[in-house]
Amino acid sequence: MDQLALLFVVLFGAVLAEPLSRRIGLAPAVTMTVFGCVLAVIPAVPNIRIEPKLILPLVLPPLLYAAARRTSFREFAASWQAITARAVALVLVTAAAVAAAFHALHVAVPVAAAVALGALVAPPDPIAATALASRLGLPRRLVSVLEGEGLFNDVTAIVVYGVAVEAVVTGHFSAWHAVGAFLLSALIAVAGGTVLGWAASRLMEHLDEAVWKVAFSLLVPFAAYGLAEAFEASGVLAVLVSALYLTEQAAATDDSSYRLVGDSVWDVIELLVSGFAFGLIGLELATVLATTGTSWTGMLGSAAAVVAVVVLLRLAWLLVTWWAFTSRRREHTVDEPYTWQETIVTWWAGMRGVASVALALALPLTTEHGAAFPYRSEIMVTAFGVVLFTLLVQGPTLPLVVRWTGVTADTAVERRLERELMTRVLRAELARLKEIAGSRDDIPDEVYERLRGAFVQRLAQADPEAADEEVLAGARRTMRKAGMMREIQQDVLAAGRREALAARREGAMPPDLVDRLMRRLDLRSERP
Repeated sequence: MDQLALLFVVLFGAVLAEPLSRRIGLAPAVTMTVFGCVLAVIPAVPNIRIEPKLILPLVLPPLLYAAARRTSFREFAASWQAITARAVALVLVTAAAVAAAFHALHVAVPVAAAVALGALVAPPDPIAATALASRLGLPRRLVSVLEGEGLFNDVTAIVVYGVAVEAVVTGHFSAWHAVGAFLLSALIAVAGGTVLGWAASRLMEHLDEAVWKVAFSLLVPFAAYGLAEAFEASGVLAVLVSALYLTEQAAATDDSSYRLVGDSVWDVIELLVSGFAFGLIGLELATVLATTGTSWTGMLGSAAAVVAVVVLLRLAWLLVTWWAFTSRRREHTVDEPYTWQETIVTWWAGMRGVASVALALALPLTTEHGAAFPYRSEIMVTAFGVVLFTLLVQGPTLPLVVRWTGVTADTAVERRLERELMTRVLRAELARLKEIAGSRDDIPDEVYERLRGAFVQRLAQADPEAADEEVLAGARRTMRKAGMMREIQQDVLAAGRREALAARREGAMPPDLVDRLMRRLDLRSERP
């Protein structure tokens, strides 16, 4: 089997993992990791040959962009306390704790090398956690914060990792330089991501076909990552900022074709790339075993100790922050777990993934003085131990934890919010229809009544008590002059979409709920 055939097998497995995972109740990330591990131990399967430095630039940009498209700036702003506490503070604390534990077990290891290990195992993976969480019917706020944590924690971890590796390779370290590098990296990334998002949105305004716009959008995350890295800034943060900017701009335009095509294409991209990424985790197990030889068994003890530090520290941190948030507020206004049961679920959902593996594989072989990178084999085995434990132990058992704690989303509240949003949209559509009828003299009464009856029927489904009389008055009129009706209907649907988008920008409704309704409105617009 050659490399191209291996790539095809992994991508084919990514497609099959979706229905299989749904049948057996696991996340596709877990299924693909197991599949990769199986391939790794088959002698006929070659070791996958991908330059470690290319893994993050090839895998992270599309996955981050796809995940960021499902949320909004306002949702992040609403959860800034929880995201900051986990994506920044918890990553730093975890990196320090892991470094201390690893240094205690291997007293000869340089502190900077131990910090590099701590940084690369600190960030939970956003794809693995939210893929499982969304399937388990967890409260929306928990899924939102899990995804926000996963999207932003790579920024902190990669910067700390880069500073630590540089200290090992060069032998020099400055705390002020590290802090300055972190702040400068973030500042350049935010500015660059914003400028790129603005430029991309302006250019897309001149692309007439939806396929052209979607094809262009596929290039944006790679451009954001590459440009940021070229200026020694955070590529991850640049991708997130550009993705959020373009998502807001796309939501503000009345281009239903672009949204429909884009949603479908990005769903396919996310399925294939995430499947490949988690399959790669298993496949790279062969690389780790080949690097360490038979000595890897002697490294399992320190790996188990680091796993315990990572897992237990997350639990302690979440319990402390849960107590801190709940003890100083009377109303639930922060997107943090409200009960100890929700805290337990959030803790167990902190699975590591492709970023940790890519950073471990990207460790230099030597320092600038020609010496071997200290304890590289031990760091790689420990990193893979953390990733495989969190994916293959926490992943499959998360549904059991959810059932044990009884944490579920309040579907009644979600249905109520969806009814409120649908009612608001339909009332805007009816108001616009009335404006059109009042401003045009060439609309026959039967055309107006037929259109009005169709919209009133939908309003009756969303809010029956408010629309019964209107349904009796105009729902049964016949339709004539189909061309005119189509034109007016598109205008009315545009008014409804504008109202839905206004609700998204105001933050009054969850972004994914608005996006789901927008898709329904867009599909209605595309009907002949």
